Amino acid sequence: MENKKLYITDTILRDAHQSQAATRMRVEDMLPACELLDKMGYWSLECWGGATFDSCMRFLGEDPWERLRKLKKAMPNTKLQMLLRGQNILGYKHYADDVVDAFVKKSIENGIDVIRVFDALNDTRNMEQAMKSIKKYSGICEAAISYTISPVHNEEYFINLAKKLETMGADTICIKDMANLLLPVDAYNLVKKLKEAVKVPIHLHTHNTTGTGDMTNLMAAWAGVDIVDCALSPLGNGTSQPATEALVATLKGTERDTGLDLGKLSDAAVHFRKVANKLKEQGSLDPKVLNVDTNTLLYQVPGGMLSNLISQLKQANAEDKYYDVLAEIPRVRKDFGYPPLVTPTSQIVGTQAVLNVLSGERYKMVTKESKGLLRGEYGQVPGEVNEAVRRKAIGDAEVITCRPADLLEPEMDKYREEAKGLAKSEEDVLSYALFPQVAAKFLAERDAKPEAKTEDEVRTLIVQDITE
Repeated sequence: MENKKLYITDTILRDAHQSQAATRMRVEDMLPACELLDKMGYWSLECWGGATFDSCMRFLGEDPWERLRKLKKAMPNTKLQMLLRGQNILGYKHYADDVVDAFVKKSIENGIDVIRVFDALNDTRNMEQAMKSIKKYSGICEAAISYTISPVHNEEYFINLAKKLETMGADTICIKDMANLLLPVDAYNLVKKLKEAVKVPIHLHTHNTTGTGDMTNLMAAWAGVDIVDCALSPLGNGTSQPATEALVATLKGTERDTGLDLGKLSDAAVHFRKVANKLKEQGSLDPKVLNVDTNTLLYQVPGGMLSNLISQLKQANAEDKYYDVLAEIPRVRKDFGYPPLVTPTSQIVGTQAVLNVLSGERYKMVTKESKGLLRGEYGQVPGEVNEAVRRKAIGDAEVITCRPADLLEPEMDKYREEAKGLAKSEEDVLSYALFPQVAAKFLAERDAKPEAKTEDEVRTLIVQDITE
């Protein structure tokens, strides 16, 4: 293999605390470390998108756009990266193309350099508009493959998908292994074949839920992967990404040396250890997230989905049905055409499996979301749907075969009108478009506060927020 440094994207400012502490890290906890992070030599820092946008407004009383501007100002030399759910943007439904375009434009204007875009079903039609807009506004377009295992998902499927994303304009391609299902030897083989099939760099994203993430990253490095996601150790491992320092130390002096300085990483870790302790004290960080859970490998159910199932069963006083539900999930997934289990399909399949078990008859009760998935509202599922189940769920309703967003009229003017009196900027309109109730409450409260003129006054307001 050619002698080539391995690049690192650190997720400490986004996926690390999303995976371990319900996205509760505040911008004031990030800023003191930014000067150090900016000098590290990372390929990028993931700091925005995913669940951060909603959490900022809903739980932290922070403006997500303001957070992004502060981070950009504090880290001018490092590419800032975000995660975007294709046509869903950061919400849970499809938005019209003009909303996707406006959101991408404002994200790049406010400081984002790299946008990782994915679709839960790997339906490239749901990634089309976002990818076009990223290129149009001169962002770096990282198109992601949602990795999963099923009779229809094999190496050939993922290689064809990567080739298609490359022709659609991807600058890099990410293997997005959200449930830590990609095992080390499979990672080696997949990366090798992708490197032969496409010319753009390959970026690997995994977690350490099943305890295999470090080995997966290492095998991918030997296979020639260009970039991998890691998280600084105070919020690394478990349901988060494998720890940055461990991979940097492992590859030091080899042909894939990352060039990162362990001393500087250690200095940054000192700061984030304090942040992690604060999150533990607040109850946001449960030490259970660090446990190795091999159930994911047995049932292909991501960690977050497992905890969701347990709470649904608790509410129904049916915890004894846990293993029945785990056995039902793969059956529902097969009936639904083998969707990858990632937001929102993991929740749809999981909830339907719970209903099937608790009602004593399969598909006696069908959720609105299950009907939507079977009707094609979320896009094309990868495999064949069980027609008997589809008919039982949606009757004679017509199945959508076009790109779902083609059925949507432009929406930005409607959102501008609805947000009048609340929104002070196009960014505020977009916040409202994605989370109308949350944003309406947040914007009203934000504007009721006196405008802070100095950093000291800002700090006082933040302290008030925490203590109230």
